[in-house]
Amino acid sequence: MDKNYDRNWKQEQEWRDSVDRTIKRFPERKDTFTTSSNIEVDRLYYSRDKNAEKLGFPGQYPFTRGIQPTMYRSRFWTMRQYAGFGSAKETNKRFRYLLEQGQTGLSVAFDLPTQIGYDSDDDMAEGEVGKVGVAIDSLQDMEQLLDQIPLDQVSTSMTINAPASVLLCMYIAVGEKQGVPMEKLTGTIQNDILKEYIARGTYIFPPKPSMRLITNIFEYCAEHVPKFNTISISGYHIREAGSTAVQEVAFTIANGMAYVDAALESGLDIDAFAPRLAFFFNAHNNFFEEVAKFRAARRIWARIMKEHYEAKNPKSWKLRFHTQTGGSTLTAQQPDNNIVRVTLQALAAVMGGTQSLHTNSRDEALALPTEESARIALRTQQIIAHESGVADTVDPFGGSYYVEELTDRIETEVEDYLERIQVIGGAVQAVEEGFMQREIHQNAYETQKRIEANEEIIVGLNQFQLDEEVNPDLLKVDEKLEQEQKQSIKDLKQKREHQAVQEKLEALRKASLQGETNLIPFILDAVKAYATIGEICNVLRNEFGEYTGM
Repeated sequence: MDKNYDRNWKQEQEWRDSVDRTIKRFPERKDTFTTSSNIEVDRLYYSRDKNAEKLGFPGQYPFTRGIQPTMYRSRFWTMRQYAGFGSAKETNKRFRYLLEQGQTGLSVAFDLPTQIGYDSDDDMAEGEVGKVGVAIDSLQDMEQLLDQIPLDQVSTSMTINAPASVLLCMYIAVGEKQGVPMEKLTGTIQNDILKEYIARGTYIFPPKPSMRLITNIFEYCAEHVPKFNTISISGYHIREAGSTAVQEVAFTIANGMAYVDAALESGLDIDAFAPRLAFFFNAHNNFFEEVAKFRAARRIWARIMKEHYEAKNPKSWKLRFHTQTGGSTLTAQQPDNNIVRVTLQALAAVMGGTQSLHTNSRDEALALPTEESARIALRTQQIIAHESGVADTVDPFGGSYYVEELTDRIETEVEDYLERIQVIGGAVQAVEEGFMQREIHQNAYETQKRIEANEEIIVGLNQFQLDEEVNPDLLKVDEKLEQEQKQSIKDLKQKREHQAVQEKLEALRKASLQGETNLIPFILDAVKAYATIGEICNVLRNEFGEYTGM
């Protein structure tokens, strides 16, 4: 028997065994899958030639074809629509509406003051309260945000970075109040500060104490909140800032390696935290490049974790990721065209094997999405899932000459970037020296030049324009919200136990001076006493200092 064939047969048998185990845990959506012509669709299509061993099987290292053996045959990706505006009560209504419409996970957008650790009554928050997300000042707001939402049944993602530890503690505290122990909570905090320095800007503390908070979260959750993803290493904002697909993957994986290094240096065992690492990628319009990008990213991360870090648990090798369609690709001109763009991007994410997905709304280049626009965005995912047939077999493009070549090329170019970053001294050093920022800015500049020269066509923007634009009705945040939120903080401070708050904040301050002390228990105690996010972050600002950029 040919040796390659023998090895391929062994891989195939291992895959079939893993399929059987998966189906016992997650029964397939139905017994058989057929086309509209009643042609049966197999679970997986593959070859037994010499290239099959490199490509592998889904659910097997290096996971090019997906991290689960059955992928969407057993269950769909999580439909996790990003939402948040105004007050906690308003956003709670939107969450419950989306869940009623078939959304399967929550994703919280916070306003700018919350993202950078200021209370709504701080002078720095003037004019920004509730504008680009929901205002969360204290545990009281988090309780309202999650009212009547069962945290033992719903997975929640929170796009929060510098004060991620505070928002996580608020979430844990609400779970306790609902009677849900922290070990049963599921969800994700973004908690990716390096990309804030690179591309987004919502940082508070300098890199070193920021990395301490991140590794504190890794350590605490590994023991107490084991089902929660402790970081979502984000390429999304790197791409939004103007990177290429290759740069998005390369810089994201380099950042991921920096977090792993920091955790290892703090004494954590890699297999204690690596299975809960998650990633967050963008999906743009070049359909095949996006599909190949996701496949290459899985393969690169698997190899790094297994060979470079020598992780033993196969779960540590798996790159699990959430995808959001490209906000920077949306146009204010002819906003209904954005529905088509989002559909194309969402399809690429699904064909690339995403674990969860947010689809942007048509009006997001103009304002926060209306309820109608959010529903259309969710329906886009549901139509792809239930009507297109693309989820009926695993990795439909696997073996495509074009997709496999693109996957290989992206992998090679990403590895070139990773080598350059290692020569610099790793991701943290590369950020401090501005290497990633310069690379992104240069590509953004070149892209803009091509658009202005009509070398790159954006439908409705530089070609196929309309003489008169008709925009949909837009969502407007009530200006009264800011004053109401300020009054809410004032009322809270009058009714809470002032002495208890001061004691918890002082305990946090003292702990912050001890470099080996995990700060999460102290932050949790302060949160439960109804200390505000601004009070907690100010304690840490005073001890850690603030990062002011390059």
